[in-house]
Amino acid sequence: MSAPLLIANRGEIALRIIRTATELGMTTVAVYAEYDAGSPHVHAADEAIGLPGAGPAAYLDQHAVLAAADKSGAGLIHPGYGFLSENAEFAHACAAAGRTFVGPDATVLELVGNKSSARAAAVAAGVPVLPATEGPSSVADIGAFFAAHGGAVMIKALAGGGGRGMRKVTDAEQIEAAYRQCAAEAQRGFGDPALFAEAVLGAARHVEVQVVAAPAGHQTHALALGDRDCSLQRRHQKLIEVAPAQGLPDALRRNLHQAAARLCARVALRGLATVEFLLSGEQFVFLEVNPRIQVEHTVTEETTGIDLVAVQLAIAGGAPFYELGLPAGIA
Repeated sequence: MSAPLLIANRGEIALRIIRTATELGMTTVAVYAEYDAGSPHVHAADEAIGLPGAGPAAYLDQHAVLAAADKSGAGLIHPGYGFLSENAEFAHACAAAGRTFVGPDATVLELVGNKSSARAAAVAAGVPVLPATEGPSSVADIGAFFAAHGGAVMIKALAGGGGRGMRKVTDAEQIEAAYRQCAAEAQRGFGDPALFAEAVLGAARHVEVQVVAAPAGHQTHALALGDRDCSLQRRHQKLIEVAPAQGLPDALRRNLHQAAARLCARVALRGLATVEFLLSGEQFVFLEVNPRIQVEHTVTEETTGIDLVAVQLAIAGGAPFYELGLPAGIA
């Protein structure tokens, strides 16, 4: 019998992972903060272990999650999305404790989790990017960048994602206040207040490509499984996703898929990733990589018939790319 799977999350995504794991015959372990003791995921799992503390902080407590893995004998830890899902330190701690983190390894999370190094990786992979400041940037740095590029810039958190720590600036007088707001949001959301600024691509669509990547011999093979249009947003939060993205010329869709797969293969990513782009006419530019399962993964599952959680678990269990049973596509 394989070692149990611990789900280091709560709510919908915990239930989603438990469902697939149960279908695969795996023993599941839930964790919960005290006020989540009555939540559905706690009762759906084969075993449930309480975490010290309350609220989100309980699920961010790496030592407590690893202690729960020790107590239950869990060999795999699935972080879901949010919380510890992109935390390189936690992925490293899992490996050091002899546990398998269901996701990319710590070095890849460090690389793509920082938007400056992710942009550099995109450039190295031949993927176009927008002009931007380099690394952690000060108010003065962003002011100089705004003066050089004019029009508008987007101030962004270097770490994290999900639309937090982000403000569009159209006037130089807005920069200082927007900077303070973004830094505070980034500190609260990601524990890192570092910011940078990027040029704005006007009248753009937001399209993301779902990628699956796994070892194939001595290399990494990455497949673009499909795309989703997530242009309809409120306060940088996606409201509606449409898959496949409508009205894309075949050549543009092919180029998007090739860019996403090439980038993920080049950084040796293992597992699931979503590569996000802005599109304007026939032009596209790289935004970021989300190296985890996303909230909207079910949209791609509906259009492809692929259980993405099952794919994650197979890769974490050591399955090479060609044993994943994926459809043909751009790789």
